[in-house]
Amino acid sequence: MGRPSNSEERRGQIVDGLLEVMARQGYAQATIAAIGKAAGLTPGLLHYHFETKQDILVALVERLTGALALRVQRRLEAAGDAPRARLHAFLDAYVAMGEDADPRAVAAWVVVGAEAVREPQVRALYTQAVGETLRQLRELLGECLRDEGRGTRQVGRMAAGLLSAIEGAYRVSAAAPGVLPEGFAAPTLRRMADGMLDAEERT
Repeated sequence: MGRPSNSEERRGQIVDGLLEVMARQGYAQATIAAIGKAAGLTPGLLHYHFETKQDILVALVERLTGALALRVQRRLEAAGDAPRARLHAFLDAYVAMGEDADPRAVAAWVVVGAEAVREPQVRALYTQAVGETLRQLRELLGECLRDEGRGTRQVGRMAAGLLSAIEGAYRVSAAAPGVLPEGFAAPTLRRMADGMLDAEERT
């Protein structure tokens, strides 16, 4: 793989700057001047690479979803072939602590969700991202149910429940730091998933 161009590096710095400011102060406070300061670049350079602040936000959403997809892929590859192990690995990729966890990304994703309510372009990207998460959850849950000879009628509701729990954990941890016990999310989500799977009758 070749070295990124100077333009790509600058765009990456700018996206990093927005991530830093959003994680600490939110999107409204992420002015071009504040982003430039965090990125170590002048406002003029920001405008050269991005026409608007929303364009930087769109690039950040793409960065966050790409990084998460890579994290999911790595954890699934390490989980092996057992369906429940793969489901647990998927959930861990979203909420577990570890070297590849990034609290700034979680805080920024919460802000992205809020902006999706107001901005159609951000909403489209957010909807696509959570839709893909829901699709993968359905697939992994379905694999577990079929492997254990259980019915799959409730798989959509189960996936929706887990997705809602993930997004809810993000919001509370970002909006009220310290309220939730540290490291609670991954084991709790695994137990939730196992409980829903075990509740389905064998066919």
